[in-house]
Amino acid sequence: MRAYSMDLRARVLAACDGGMTTAEAAEAFSVSTAWVRRLKQRRRGDRVPAPLTPRRRPPGWAAHAGRIREQVRATPDATLAELRARLGLACSLATLWRALRALRLTLKKSPAGRRAGPPGRAGEAG
Repeated sequence: MRAYSMDLRARVLAACDGGMTTAEAAEAFSVSTAWVRRLKQRRRGDRVPAPLTPRRRPPGWAAHAGRIREQVRATPDATLAELRARLGLACSLATLWRALRALRLTLKKSPAGRRAGPPGRAGEAG
């Protein structure tokens, strides 16, 4: 859901300043009374009535990004469980997988030249 525009916010506040009650302004502009009340409270607190910016907390693994990169470079064939144990992190394997994906790192089980193919293909004749 998108935030209400600054134009609407200014018109609602102007209507309230002009003598409309909170309920009347809410009905006139098709918004909730709670939103009008919060808008007036924000203005009263010497704050701009602009929409709040969402605040996202950084992921728990972000502080360990450098160590994760180093460990993957050192042992690219490690499983997620082995990587978690080597790093000493207390996170789930899914979280570690999301960290690797966000850091654009991959785990390779064997070097590219020696990967196993489907069984029985190597010596087939004919």
